Amino acid sequence: MGHRSQSDRDAVTVEIGFAVMTGVLSAAAAFITVCAPAWLLAAGGGVNRGPLLAASVVAVLVFLGRVVDVLWRFGHRDTEREIGRRGPVLPDQPSQPGRTSPDS
Repeated sequence: MGHRSQSDRDAVTVEIGFAVMTGVLSAAAAFITVCAPAWLLAAGGGVNRGPLLAASVVAVLVFLGRVVDVLWRFGHRDTEREIGRRGPVLPDQPSQPGRTSPDS
């Protein structure tokens, strides 16, 4: 594996942050979704351990699944673009905002 530029390292850092933040939000939503019926049907005594344990397991699985999915796609994005190329990977967007082609 070769040396990475600062922009590559920054992109990895941003992608890890995105994966963790969306994983936390997805896990929180899954936890609330699994626990909501138990909270709504609880008769003033609180929620038993069963629904909380089930919600915790689901939340952990959703978090791990989201983080792995985001990072897996990020890792494969660069390798798919570099297959068969010998030069540097060029950006998909034009270098100047508002320009759509060299002729414009």
